[in-house]
Amino acid sequence: MDGQARGPVGRFIDSASACLATILTIGRTRLELLTVELQLELRRIAELAVWAFIAVCASSVALVMAGIAIIAVFWDEHRVLAASLVAGGYLAAALAAVVVLRVKLRRKPPMLQGTLAELARDSERLGRKDS
Repeated sequence: MDGQARGPVGRFIDSASACLATILTIGRTRLELLTVELQLELRRIAELAVWAFIAVCASSVALVMAGIAIIAVFWDEHRVLAASLVAGGYLAAALAAVVVLRVKLRRKPPMLQGTLAELARDSERLGRKDS
């Protein structure tokens, strides 16, 4: 039976059903996008954490060994100066790392940027149809 034979109520029900199906499809698509973005973000964070751990461990060992070597070379004549310079170098490296970390955190794109953009476009499209 087509829409004309069912009358205005039947056409309204068909239209409402089609509208609901469209809304559900849009919602499902946005939810899928959200889950994909969350998975990518979690993967990215885990990868960064692993590389950060490796970098911290390796550089810590290297820096400690270099500091010990510098102090050992100057042990007889300038051990206090050498130890102070090594400590100052470690402090400068730590401060530089903090500055770089702050810059990186400020430049990070907002989480779920694609999902938010799609929802904004959906809202804009729906707003245009109402006017």
